[in-house]
Amino acid sequence: MFAEIPSYLPWALTVAALSLVFVQGLVLGRQVRSLRATLKERCDTLGRELHATTSGSMGVGQRLVSCERQLHELRTTLDEMRQNDPLRISYDEASRLVDLGADIDDLMNTCGISRPEAELVSALRKRQAA
Repeated sequence: MFAEIPSYLPWALTVAALSLVFVQGLVLGRQVRSLRATLKERCDTLGRELHATTSGSMGVGQRLVSCERQLHELRTTLDEMRQNDPLRISYDEASRLVDLGADIDDLMNTCGISRPEAELVSALRKRQAA
C-alpha cells in the first residue's frame, strides 16, 4: 500500500528547508540594510530641514524683537514730544488763565499766542463752561 520512503529523503528535505531559510535570511538582511540606509538618509534630510527652519525662525524672531524695541523707543519719544510741546503747554496755560478770568490781551502777553488763538481758546473755554 505505502511505498517505502528512501532513507535520504528526510535529509534532503531538511537540507532544502535550511537552504530556503538561509536564502530568505540573506534577502531579509539586504532589505533591512536597505531600509536602514533609507531611514538614515531621511533622518539626515529632516535634520537639515529642521536646522534650516530653526535658523530661519530665529532670524525672524530676532527681527521681530528688533522691531518691537524700535516701536517702544518711538512710542517713548512721541510721548516725550507730546509732553514737552511748547504749544500744548501754552494752550493749557491759556485755558487755565481763561478759567481764572483773564482777557484776550492777558492771554496774548502771558502765553505768547496770537490774537486769533487767544480768542479761540477763550471762546472754547467759555463754551465748555456754559
